[in-house]
Amino acid sequence: MEFTICDASMMELGALPDSVSLDFDIGEENDVEIGCSRGQVEKGQWIVAFGTEYAAVLEENTSLTNTSDETWCGNAPRKFLQQFIIQPPTGEAYLTVSGDANTVMSQVLDGAFGGVFSIPDTPSGITISNYSFDRYTDALTGFTKMLIQKGARINIEVVQGGSGEPFTIVLSAVPIQNLESEIQYSQDSKVSVQFKSSERGINHLICLGPGELTDRMIVHLYAQFDGSVGQTPFYTGFRERMATYENTNVESQDELISEGTKRLQELMDYSQMTMSVQDVDLTIGDIISGRNYDTGFYIAKPVIQKVVTITGGIPEISYKVEGET
Repeated sequence: MEFTICDASMMELGALPDSVSLDFDIGEENDVEIGCSRGQVEKGQWIVAFGTEYAAVLEENTSLTNTSDETWCGNAPRKFLQQFIIQPPTGEAYLTVSGDANTVMSQVLDGAFGGVFSIPDTPSGITISNYSFDRYTDALTGFTKMLIQKGARINIEVVQGGSGEPFTIVLSAVPIQNLESEIQYSQDSKVSVQFKSSERGINHLICLGPGELTDRMIVHLYAQFDGSVGQTPFYTGFRERMATYENTNVESQDELISEGTKRLQELMDYSQMTMSVQDVDLTIGDIISGRNYDTGFYIAKPVIQKVVTITGGIPEISYKVEGET
């Protein structure tokens, strides 16, 4: 993977020197941190890897007077989307959209950030019908929730410009790749996989809403065998594990159930898979799997984070899957 320095107009200047260290986080922080000598990069420049979604504009600098070393930080395209709030039209409760997913995202962003995103005019083939965004959600969360209902995800790619032309950041909607059968990590693989399965979690959450004493809003939520949350007990006797959750800011029982469900999902039993992957290039949202033949443990999870680090010109990529801490 090669990184290129581009100017504020997104025109190429040259390769990132091997002496520069780089830590690029996509999916969690959505930013880059660069360690270099003073003068190697400048404010407003872009660091990009063509053909990937790794791109960031340098906007934060830390330096000391007694050394020539400095640190630069910058936001990646996903961070831009996080910093754009989808607002409902005046007089309406929600922004509701319909049409091809690419067209919808283009209409929602409406040239935001000076048109830094290039969204294809060609249809994605993913049709959105009367989807209502959550009120005042950010675009990254909003687009992700909208697309996942259609088995799709956002795709970001830095496309190199032609001679004398700037690079572009292409944002589009594509189907999620389910790579369970193609990519499975187990004892047969040279990839390091760590499995963790816990049944020590909470499975009965007593949710306490507003009100006093006997007038207080109370809802009991229960973890189910399939990992869902319901209002009927499944684990009883020795297996029952209880906790309380207090939220006096909710305005209805439905809202207390919704917020309590989120909390119980954080506390209940879980299965995790941690991997060190070097032989494939995965994308945020791709689904991969792992298997432990000794225990029979099997798990399939989507990729939620990619981190690329470069030290001494040598890149290393690590991945994080959903549920991993």
